[in-house]
Amino acid sequence: MTSADESRWDAYVHRHPDSTHCHLTGWKHVIENTYGHRSYYLLAETDSEMVGVLPLFHIKSLLFGNQLVSMPFLDCGGVIGNSRDVIETLVQQAIEIGAELRVDSVELRQATPFNIKTGSWHPTGQDKVRMVLKLPPSSEELFSSFKAKLRSQIRRPQKEGMRAVIGGSEHLTHFYEVFSSNMRDLGSPVHAADMFNEVFRFLDAKISVVFYGNRPAAAAIMILYRETAHIPWASSLRRYNGLSPNMLLYWRLLECACNQGTHFFDFGRSSTGEGTYRFKQQWEAESIPLHWRQCNRTGTNGTPLSSLSRRFHLALQAWQMLPLTVTLWFGPMLRKYISL
Repeated sequence: MTSADESRWDAYVHRHPDSTHCHLTGWKHVIENTYGHRSYYLLAETDSEMVGVLPLFHIKSLLFGNQLVSMPFLDCGGVIGNSRDVIETLVQQAIEIGAELRVDSVELRQATPFNIKTGSWHPTGQDKVRMVLKLPPSSEELFSSFKAKLRSQIRRPQKEGMRAVIGGSEHLTHFYEVFSSNMRDLGSPVHAADMFNEVFRFLDAKISVVFYGNRPAAAAIMILYRETAHIPWASSLRRYNGLSPNMLLYWRLLECACNQGTHFFDFGRSSTGEGTYRFKQQWEAESIPLHWRQCNRTGTNGTPLSSLSRRFHLALQAWQMLPLTVTLWFGPMLRKYISL
């Protein structure tokens, strides 16, 4: 793809039933501008008509390996096309590019079931699901559909004096204050603040923040694409957990999505049975499997990402004990090479 193809690319993505916001060219600019990773946006044409796309990023480091990924930092991506032949052709081209770059693996994060014959593909070791809620026509109807316990949990932080707002990039400072602190507490390097500025430049996004007094207690970014509201990043500060700001945060996002006529609310990826999965499940969200697959250069299953997490378990524990100022400085230098 060249810059002249971008509008055609996005028009095709919007038409294709299996596309996600992760396929939009906005992410090309977000990731390139923030981290400088090289992209390979492959398109298939027949008589000048676009019939398939596959966005890829090359992420290479001594510590975290050498990968060609569609799409890094996101839940979905992968290949979409008008026919099996188109999809297989694009995947074959990705494998050939991977061979030229001598990557350890090519990874596709498909939102739909994986049925590609070209190459030898294996699960990545990340047993992840999306949690998606179908929305009614109005927020009033949605609130009434919740169980009494859930409605009470939403009201509780309001009774404690918390308030939720929703807006745009003017809330980025509040969002990043919460997000960066929470990532440190989880033992995970934080994304660069610049990445979220770029998200608001190139994508249709909103921010919700829950305040306790004048201080942010929880915050999330919502990306709107076609009929779905997506929540790729949400965090709350541990010291406010007893007041349940997350309940008010997600209700404010759901209310906004409903009132804008959105049909589905994607809470983001989770591991089945873990705490975030149970939190999202209480909203009656449906579990939808993610189809992450790798094609490894050696033809073997390679090292699953789950074992990579285990390998760095002690490092993550040490990260939790670092001062926040250190993690803010050093975290983005590491995070740019972690494709999760």
